[in-house]
Amino acid sequence: MAARTPRPLSGFPELLPGERVVEEHVLDVLREVFELHGFVGLETRAVEPLSVLLRKGDIDKEVYAVRRLAEVADDGAAAQPSDDVLALHYDLTVPFARYVLENAGKLAFPFRRYQVQKVWRGERPQEGRFREFRQADVDVVDAGSLAAHHEAELPLVMADAFARLPLPPVVMQVNNRRLVEGFCRGLGVEDAGVVMREVDKLDKTSPERVRAALVEGAGLGEREADACLRLAGIRGERGLGFVEEVRAIGVRDELLDQGLDELADVVASTQAAGGAAGERFSVVADLSITRGLDYYTGTVYESRLSGFEQLGSICSGGRYDALADDGRTTYPGVGLSLGVTRLLVPLLQRGLLRASRPTPTAVLVAVTDEEHRGASTAVATALRARGVATEVAPSAAKFGKQIRYADRRSIPFVWFPPLDGAAGGGHEVKDIRSGDQVPADPATWAPPADDARPGVTWTGDAPV
Repeated sequence: MAARTPRPLSGFPELLPGERVVEEHVLDVLREVFELHGFVGLETRAVEPLSVLLRKGDIDKEVYAVRRLAEVADDGAAAQPSDDVLALHYDLTVPFARYVLENAGKLAFPFRRYQVQKVWRGERPQEGRFREFRQADVDVVDAGSLAAHHEAELPLVMADAFARLPLPPVVMQVNNRRLVEGFCRGLGVEDAGVVMREVDKLDKTSPERVRAALVEGAGLGEREADACLRLAGIRGERGLGFVEEVRAIGVRDELLDQGLDELADVVASTQAAGGAAGERFSVVADLSITRGLDYYTGTVYESRLSGFEQLGSICSGGRYDALADDGRTTYPGVGLSLGVTRLLVPLLQRGLLRASRPTPTAVLVAVTDEEHRGASTAVATALRARGVATEVAPSAAKFGKQIRYADRRSIPFVWFPPLDGAAGGGHEVKDIRSGDQVPADPATWAPPADDARPGVTWTGDAPV
């Protein structure tokens, strides 16, 4: 029977070695920044009870259930699911909330965690949207109440991370759900959720169609629909001018006032702090940002990469006040989630992000002959002991062939031990890019800093 070439599964991206180097560089930067800001790393299990996942948002059609093959009947029909059927987590916030409830007595609050892990959603695969993808989350959770300043802190953490990555500028748009809900309540609209769902479509369709949907589908009057569209059209590029624009609409409600004050505090605090990213990361008020998962209750965030807005939000999140609650204590929190796969895969496919080499190896130690392979291994051991990524040539071929092997793998240096395999003297190292070859001592030599590890560069036209 003829062998079949495996076909890729749509929505389950797999990276080539050079692409994986880029991803690992980004993940290393994120971990470093998160830890610099005092977040501790966690990893939670891949599955949660299906009943828990389905309580946390309108996502039932996207959840992957997990069953043993033994649960499938002999005729191929699925057995009746039990109450404890498991499902793959679709985000990292719901598992984190469960983790907090299970371990609350062992945690010090406010608890700061970061988590870098894969999640799964049964979405229709398209650019920037996948069925299996990696996220990097940061959250702050407290017991009983959560200080509002954390809602301004998290954007600055992400600003610090983006400042260290070779990417185009990022614009983070912020809004507040209490503002929108209070605005709807002030208009006499009972179901703010339906308004949020329709307004969320403004980036995909025209205001006229959204207005028609609000009037004909949601049952709003024309005055109320116009007011909702006017609110959604307010932007605050710099400063707090958006506050007066909201008040000028003339809607009054206590919850609206609370949400507007909270949004103004977030915008003012983040713009005043600036952050290391400078002009490459900005926080602006955008009152069309209303959606996200249903557990968000206050500030909500969405972020877009300049020049690649078609990818949608690459970093989003919000405040959640009731996601974790054991009946005695509520654990409110605020979090941001960076879609690492959503961000990187489209850029890698376009060749806009590249690694300087697809392997961590900086030095290939040549082998003079198999009898003296041990001498080459000793050199590699000495270099590795000082943190130099090193491998030994796979065969004792002619040196020209060993150099070509290093070149194919983009290894910058080839090390030549003494021809007689002696331990002392006679060692030389060659930079195969320039052709320079110099004497070297395994006990002291190190590659230039830029060659010690693969670098990552942006190759596009957009400024970074």
